Amino acid sequence: MEKTSLIFVCIVACLVSIASATPGIATFYTKYVPSACFGNTPEGTMIAAAGDALWNNGAVCGKMFTVTCTGPRNPVPHPCTGKSVTVKIVDHCPGCPSTIDLSKEAFATIANPVAGIINIDYKQYA
Repeated sequence: MEKTSLIFVCIVACLVSIASATPGIATFYTKYVPSACFGNTPEGTMIAAAGDALWNNGAVCGKMFTVTCTGPRNPVPHPCTGKSVTVKIVDHCPGCPSTIDLSKEAFATIANPVAGIINIDYKQYA
């Protein structure tokens, strides 16, 4: 009986976690330094730039987000890999068509880079 209850709690927790994600759009970029948040200090490759909707005058700098591809935004069929990626916001992407502009490495983790632009779900990671 305890095992069944534990499984039920885990399923509900997963569903709540999925439900709390926010839909958005992702693109990718390839020049990581300098960045608006960290200047000339490299922050690795699992990084992203925040679009205007997230930027909030730089308050999002250094925050971690988990991003999952949910589907295509152009004719490239089935771009998603089925994986998620956690990225650190290091830059601002003013006027970008995307919510989150991922590093090419982060984008390639969740989708085929040929797609160029994808639908995503994202949520701030702790």
